[in-house]
Amino acid sequence: MKVKSLNQMFHTSITPNPKSFHFTPFLSFSAFSFSTFCDKLNNNNNNASTRAVQPIAVHAQNSGNNLLQVVLVSPQIPGNTGAIARTCAASGVKLHLVEPLGFPIDDTKLKRAGLDYWPYVVVKVHPSWTDFRDYFLLQDGDKRLLAFTKKGTTIHSDFTYKPGDWLLFGSETSGLPPEALSDCKNDVYGGGTLKIPMVDTYVRCLNLSVSVGIAIYEAARQLNYEQLQGSSEAGVDGESPFVTEDVFG
Repeated sequence: MKVKSLNQMFHTSITPNPKSFHFTPFLSFSAFSFSTFCDKLNNNNNNASTRAVQPIAVHAQNSGNNLLQVVLVSPQIPGNTGAIARTCAASGVKLHLVEPLGFPIDDTKLKRAGLDYWPYVVVKVHPSWTDFRDYFLLQDGDKRLLAFTKKGTTIHSDFTYKPGDWLLFGSETSGLPPEALSDCKNDVYGGGTLKIPMVDTYVRCLNLSVSVGIAIYEAARQLNYEQLQGSSEAGVDGESPFVTEDVFG
């Protein structure tokens, strides 16, 4: 069964092994295909009244592990988004997609780029920037919105990252929308605009998935890779491998 709506709510998680930085799956790759994943998402979204109390089962992990999160605003190329999801799975970072997207969630290229790692990255889709901002403001703890843009005022590696930073990236064709850039400059929760240096004589911009990878690992390096080491091992070897709360609330 295909996912027909772009407004999908992904509820699954990753579990890094603190000793080896490898992930312990809650289902084997052979048992949990991308199509099965999409089916579970679609079934979950068809019953919105129970979404908050009956999320798709996720592997045991402390859902407070929100050191870093990535936000893609209107991504257009499914292969890029799939590759970014894979990077987020590998680095213990949650991923947010802000509609409109340039592809359906069950796109073949999206599946191929993300391989079988979709069950191991927490993903949430937001209908609009306004919806995302409202969601962001409801989150507990310290948090900042950081815009990565070619016109950023600070080089990404000169910036000091903090736990609770949300790394924002815009569309491959038009970048971040004005309202997102404005919010990133907000004195209350905006952290500013960052840029990744490059020779732009012949190259207009870096590939989106490459930019996200550079940003994630620079921020993670500064935070001593805590998002890889700080997850609880509870449930990995025990009898109760699933948490019962909605990781996004």
